[in-house]
Amino acid sequence: MPGGRLTQQERQQIALGLADGLAYAEIARGLDRPTSTVTREVMRNGGPTAYRADLAHRATEHRAHRRRQSAPRDPRTPPQPYGRDAEAVREYEETFTTVLIASGTPKMMARVMSCICLSDAGSLTASELVQRLQVSPASVSKAVAFLDEQGMIRRERDDRRRERYIVDDDIWYQSMMASARSTAQLVETAQQGVGVFGPGTPAGTRLENIARFLAYVSESIARAADQAREVLHTKPETPADDPART
Repeated sequence: MPGGRLTQQERQQIALGLADGLAYAEIARGLDRPTSTVTREVMRNGGPTAYRADLAHRATEHRAHRRRQSAPRDPRTPPQPYGRDAEAVREYEETFTTVLIASGTPKMMARVMSCICLSDAGSLTASELVQRLQVSPASVSKAVAFLDEQGMIRRERDDRRRERYIVDDDIWYQSMMASARSTAQLVETAQQGVGVFGPGTPAGTRLENIARFLAYVSESIARAADQAREVLHTKPETPADDPART
């Protein structure tokens, strides 16, 4: 399997595959590349509908140039826990973040969410986020406030009275339930509109269809979240050599 950066020809093949409506996995097989490589390439360069091979190639060269100019990593940086490949972890973090951005999460919020979610502890303090992301405390504060408001993280104080930001299984449940409640509110508003515009009128019928569709979606989300929480909730095992315990 070839390694290294994608070539311009490979990017052109990706663009052709997207134009033909191929899935990322199918495009990746044609290139003999991991699916994650194609996913990351597309998501960081405009997404499936806006991807352009030439623009993606130039953007990648620009990013590589900036990396060469940046300061080298501190050689005293500790190795990854559990024998992980540091470069593979970095690339995956980038992929995870770009997918969050493509789903509608603002960039800094996506970076913070990804950083917390992919930490083994599932929680970080503001100072740890500042250090890991190399951003200002104000940027972290703004991102945390947004994520907290969206129900995507929760806060608690640790034994040193520091505020920690946490992502766990219950957070995903609460976030899905918040989404269901938000959708249910839109259903109620659409139903009110039917009375205003009149049942059977074009606008009234449209609003009625919106309400019926979204009511079904909202109920399905809430039901699926409840079922998943009950059936799939498991805690990860802590290996005996977990560095976090030493």
